[in-house]
Amino acid sequence: MKLRALTMQLLPGYAEEYRKRHDEIWPELEKLILAHGISDYSIHLDERSNLLFAVCKVKSEEKLKELPDHPLMKKWWKYMADIMETNEDYSPKEFPLSTVFVLNESNTDE
Repeated sequence: MKLRALTMQLLPGYAEEYRKRHDEIWPELEKLILAHGISDYSIHLDERSNLLFAVCKVKSEEKLKELPDHPLMKKWWKYMADIMETNEDYSPKEFPLSTVFVLNESNTDE
């Protein structure tokens, strides 16, 4: 499992709408994401800057690469495009983050 972290940019004034749309995420989209090996997926918002921070575990980079071509994923991106910064194909502009520190149980001597 690989940990993946990235940022995306929410447009000003859309925090509640972003939350609402994710509270009502389509069940078939959840299944698609899980079927492509993504788990423990969370998105966090810095309300001062409207910066979204996402982190998830990925089983397979190959399966992850298939996701942008799926019609349901494209439909979701188009649905979200009015409230966040996107590319021409409506995919969110994502900025991968580098890991600089990890603390877990294997780091400690107990």
